Amino acid sequence: MRSSLSRIPRKRRRPGSPFLGFLVFLVAVAAVAGAGYWCWRKGILLDFRPPLVVENILSGMDTNGNGIDDSLDIVVGARKQVEARPVYKSAYYEGGYPPENEGVCTDLVWRALWHAGYDFKSSVDRDIAATVESYPRVAGSPDPNIDFRRVPNLYVFLSRNAESLTTEIKPWDADNAREWQPGDIVIFGEGYDHIGIVSDKRMRNGIPLIIHHGWGHPVEDNALGYGKDWVSAHFRLRLDKLDVR
Repeated sequence: MRSSLSRIPRKRRRPGSPFLGFLVFLVAVAAVAGAGYWCWRKGILLDFRPPLVVENILSGMDTNGNGIDDSLDIVVGARKQVEARPVYKSAYYEGGYPPENEGVCTDLVWRALWHAGYDFKSSVDRDIAATVESYPRVAGSPDPNIDFRRVPNLYVFLSRNAESLTTEIKPWDADNAREWQPGDIVIFGEGYDHIGIVSDKRMRNGIPLIIHHGWGHPVEDNALGYGKDWVSAHFRLRLDKLDVR
């Protein structure tokens, strides 16, 4: 005898919408692409080749006597800014120095050098006073409250007082990677708009991360990757030319 339940009409399943399936596919692709871009920007390279081994070339100096080579100590000071998370704010300050919770790209540089035992502001101010005509951005009127916080001025200072190095970036090239060392300074933009410090951390392909403060808060990321076409200068500090604090 047939159950009465068998006589109840059953609802037919509607076939899945092709549009819905395509939409899910697009969302999945976008998520994978977004995750890949995020990893690349953060310096996480999805590559299964063995990491390129690059020798560190350090300064051989320890100005503040803390047992850390100055090249690495500059990186430590820059990384402390990433941890402190000062907010990006461009303003004019009497005395030159912004409060600890504010700053721009140039503030990360002098703070990193200060941590290692150097007075970058004093060094820049001294050079400007000695050769003001070399600094177009100063326009003949030095202002110690702001001059050391302007990238075009730092470009001139570094051109005069540091070693100029390659701006080429070649992944998986050991010779090129060796030219990018911890504590180096890199400048971005045709008008010298941005500045950062080369980290001691590298991607698997040998390209180092950059510690910098471009917007929001300081970061340590793959600026030499996504900003490759904007690199305009690369310097290694001659630390003996800097004032010690």
